[in-house]
Amino acid sequence: MNEMTRPVADIMNELGVRAREAARELANAPTEAKDLALSEAAKAMRAEMATILEANAKDVAKGKEDGMTEAFLDRLTLNPDRIEAMAAGLDSIVELPDPVGDVMSEWDRPNGLHIERIRTPLGVIGVIYESRPNVTADAGALCLKAGNASILRGGSDSYHSSRAIHACLVKGLEVAGLPATSIQIVPTVDRAAVGEMLAGLNGHVDVIVPRGGKGLVGRVQSEARVPVFSHLEGICHVYIDKAADPAKAKSIAVNAKMRRTGICGAAETLLIDRSVADTIGKDVLKALHDAGCDIRGSNEVLALCPSAEAANEEDWSTEYLDTIISARLVDGVSGAIDHIATYSSNHTESIITEDQAAADRFLAEVDSAIVMHNASTQFADGGEFGMGAEIGIATGRMHARGPVGLEQLTSFKYRVHGTGQTRP
Repeated sequence: MNEMTRPVADIMNELGVRAREAARELANAPTEAKDLALSEAAKAMRAEMATILEANAKDVAKGKEDGMTEAFLDRLTLNPDRIEAMAAGLDSIVELPDPVGDVMSEWDRPNGLHIERIRTPLGVIGVIYESRPNVTADAGALCLKAGNASILRGGSDSYHSSRAIHACLVKGLEVAGLPATSIQIVPTVDRAAVGEMLAGLNGHVDVIVPRGGKGLVGRVQSEARVPVFSHLEGICHVYIDKAADPAKAKSIAVNAKMRRTGICGAAETLLIDRSVADTIGKDVLKALHDAGCDIRGSNEVLALCPSAEAANEEDWSTEYLDTIISARLVDGVSGAIDHIATYSSNHTESIITEDQAAADRFLAEVDSAIVMHNASTQFADGGEFGMGAEIGIATGRMHARGPVGLEQLTSFKYRVHGTGQTRP
């Protein structure tokens, strides 16, 4: 029977069985083999650039035909530079230390037992994503280096691109002598496949990582029967304090919003200390407007920036992923912290100030996965954190938080060494 006409449940269960078998081998695979697989995959990606671009062109053409927004088209589109960046990302993961087997801590007990806590792979990781073909490379590579098997389910909008990239990963695995099923891609666009993954594939999936829009992530969070690493939205804030350096405030705010508007680390709300609204605040709003950003502001902001539109309550909790930012005035650090506590999605927030005490308070009291001082929120990225790449950003409080890199894709176990001790 043709793979695409077989029952989805059967297809997915087989992926789960194969992934579990591969995970057992990967858990003890030498670092050298995993690194070789990644290096060869990077080489294949560069060698097959034309093939990947041809596949991506099909996806982009269909996206335009279907009326995909500019933000999603930007996420979907590949070019030689972006493919090289994916390959370079694999090379950078090779350079990272292998976390598997690391002794996290160790101690001796009075009875002579020596106890170690060591890093171990999670097992099988399911990754569900939309419009982001680069996730195929990032997720597959990170899972592999951390000793995990992965099952990748890209969206139908990136179907051809993801398969072309996956083929390069498989080439690397084959050269390294690792199971080709270490990184598998779901071979059907049937949405029922997502439901099967969320149900755990009969116990073969240990954790799910969703990367996509609010609809996808919300479904995963509500339906998953296995643990989930995710964030629902990236409602990120930039707060300009009264002690902000004017040049830094302007450059950081514009970069945080406009560098790439379609990523989860893009700033969506600008908060300005009321005491500098007529000076620094007005200049920053003008710089954003001049850069092509639409501003939705409070009444006070409308007075400062005549081109702004009136914001409504919904704007403060909207992830635009577009050239739009909401803006309001607040009463100092306290006002900024209160606004963020009310509306933030706990992803990334940044304070612009030369007052170290104000920065320290902001960093301590804002309860988001990533908090920044005098830096663009666009740095909310595992690669920028030195993790090589990331599988996503986690905004929960259990196990992983912030960029999910190699260490976050491991668990641990205890090794207990004795000399014949028995418990009385």
